[in-house]
Amino acid sequence: MMILSQSFTIPNGVTVKNRLFKSAMSETLAGPDHQPDERLFRLYRRWARGGTGIVVTGNVMIDSRALGEPGNVVVEDERHLAELIQWAEAGTEQQTHLWMQLNHPGRQSPRSLSDTPVAPSEVALKKQYRPFFSTPRALSIEEITAITDKFGRAAEIARKAGFTGVQIHAAHGYLISQFLSPLTNRRQDVYGGTLENRMRFLIDIYFRIREKVGPEFPVSVKLNISDFSEGGFSTDEARKVIKTLDKNGIDLIELSGGNYENPRMFDPSEKDVFFIDDAKQIQEEINAVLVITGGFRSTESMEKALACDHTKMVGLARPMVLYPDLPKKLLNKEIKDVQIPRLTTGLPFLDRKIGGLMGISYYEQQIRRLADGQDPLYCENGWKPLWNNLKIHGRTALSPRRFTS
Repeated sequence: MMILSQSFTIPNGVTVKNRLFKSAMSETLAGPDHQPDERLFRLYRRWARGGTGIVVTGNVMIDSRALGEPGNVVVEDERHLAELIQWAEAGTEQQTHLWMQLNHPGRQSPRSLSDTPVAPSEVALKKQYRPFFSTPRALSIEEITAITDKFGRAAEIARKAGFTGVQIHAAHGYLISQFLSPLTNRRQDVYGGTLENRMRFLIDIYFRIREKVGPEFPVSVKLNISDFSEGGFSTDEARKVIKTLDKNGIDLIELSGGNYENPRMFDPSEKDVFFIDDAKQIQEEINAVLVITGGFRSTESMEKALACDHTKMVGLARPMVLYPDLPKKLLNKEIKDVQIPRLTTGLPFLDRKIGGLMGISYYEQQIRRLADGQDPLYCENGWKPLWNNLKIHGRTALSPRRFTS
């Protein structure tokens, strides 16, 4: 029997039907009032029927004044509770867990969406990104408390709507990640300076969510193992944050890395599976479920990672767009290897310059096809998705962002 197919129980007693984890991907499919609609219902129903144990939504913002991208769903009150219930019903078919990813972009809110974004400190992105992002304003203590409350309220609504868990997004350079990194957090109060202070915002959010949803409802965190920037959030610091979360009852931690300025997850030179060596050491030290996402392309590598206890679940993102029923195919041994297209413009120098953007545009286009009830198109031509994204999002389509959210 494949380890992938085995059910298991997370620390709070909730059972997951198998070891496959659909990581968050940005859909940008919200309606005009930032609400989910039939396209998201259709998309997540297809992933649920595809056989995944846990499916995590793309960025759901907790404040309509702070969007990471056009088309983000926002949950800050119950005005769209009926639509959220429909989304949860679609995504939990066949005993699938559907966890809502909760996020605040902080300074990574594009100029087109936010004239003056907020952050722990007034630190702008690097020079080449400033045409897309304004210099942020530092948050007051009162504003930090209000944002903490918004995370708690969004999680409470998610549970009420029928989602089976939530994920706090503390990676990829978004607001919580900005608090964790000394490069972007230069505060001199209780939220800055030492690691204990820099992680306070994340811990406060976790406690507020736990207070709202109770001990039986799964709460997870997506955390950078490192920013991969000199002087930034380090692997040693990440391990200390993970141990603190674990001590306080976090259920699952998904490891990731990098940010807009250093998008490590898009590095083509990265080895087969991202962060696997770090994951094994960390998993031995904690009780929470650890998940690594990125680089899994064969059943053999998935089974090996599980057998060696490098990870408790196998995280998949882009392969789930091209093969929405990939879990069933893997578990039924219909396929052993996952083929991902290498996109190209036909011009090597241009591919090097905009390869990441091509990838984002291509997979966003395929997600829209799934949401429209169509099958994805497997191709290697990078021009079509680029032009399609420009047509839909305009200049914002060129702004740096992460597809795996």
